[in-house]
Amino acid sequence: MILYGPPGSGKDTITSELTRIRPEFALFERLKAGPGRTTGYRVTTPDHIEQLSRAGELLYRNARYDAEYAIDRQGVAALVDAGRVPVLHMGQVVGATAVAAFPLHWIRVLLWCPLHITESRSISRGDKDVDTRVKVWHETRADLLAHAAEPWTLTLRTDVLRPTESAHTIVEALSQEAPAERRNIRELVG
Repeated sequence: MILYGPPGSGKDTITSELTRIRPEFALFERLKAGPGRTTGYRVTTPDHIEQLSRAGELLYRNARYDAEYAIDRQGVAALVDAGRVPVLHMGQVVGATAVAAFPLHWIRVLLWCPLHITESRSISRGDKDVDTRVKVWHETRADLLAHAAEPWTLTLRTDVLRPTESAHTIVEALSQEAPAERRNIRELVG
């Protein structure tokens, strides 16, 4: 499952709810090389990420917040082999598309919240880089607009739905194998 959205859209909170109501869900901990938060990541080095890339072992790689991140095939496979449903947090549409190279039925969930919610949530959780997260919100909006035709299994407004409601909606879509929907992205992101 892919949770895509700007900073503060609820990826961590909704993942916590998903794992609470259905233990088979598991956060996929991306590889991370660089400064900042380490919780929810497998900390590594840029050299290791580069080695995996050269070996064709990465599904997706990106840089943000002065750090480098990667989604490795083996990490996803380990969760699947353990009977878990990997929950990937994404901030780029191209990444949400790239992981489809891994043979799995991917549910693609677009989480959205207005800019003032991102700011408020970022301040509330004590982020030291609120301005950078606001910038990334704008980048995410531009990314969505540039890929407005991309289909999403679900589109959830996290400023309207509580995390528990969002998690239950996702579980329902997964159990029904809901088809991807095309939504007016321009209307959603304003």
